[in-house]
Amino acid sequence: MTAITWVLAADGSRARIFETHGLKLDLRQVEDLRNPAPRAADTADKHREKFARSVAEFLERSRAQSRFDRLRLAVEPKFLGVLRQHLSSETRKLVYEEIDRDVSNMDTREIGRHLDRP
Repeated sequence: MTAITWVLAADGSRARIFETHGLKLDLRQVEDLRNPAPRAADTADKHREKFARSVAEFLERSRAQSRFDRLRLAVEPKFLGVLRQHLSSETRKLVYEEIDRDVSNMDTREIGRHLDRP
C-alpha cells in the first residue's frame, strides 16, 4: 500500500493542504483553511498564533483519523516557528521535510514544481 502524503502550504493567513500518494507530486487539494482575523499590525502576532493553533488542531484530528501517513511542510518561516509549537510529538514524527518558504498563494502546479526542486 502506498503511503498517503499530505503537503501543508501555509502562511499566517492561509493554509492549503494537498494529498499525494508516495513521493509523487500529483497534488490534489483536500483543504483550504483561512485565517478570518484582520491583518492589523498590532494584532497580527496574536491572530497568527490562534491560526497556527487551529491548523495544528486540524492536522492532529486528521492524523488521529489516519488520513495521512507522512507530512511535508512548505510554510512561511515565521508561521512555521509558531506552528511547530502546536504540533504534538506524534504528528511531528510524521514530518519528513520542512521547507521554510511561503508557497501558499501559488497555484497547485506551481507548488508541485517548487517542491520538486532540490
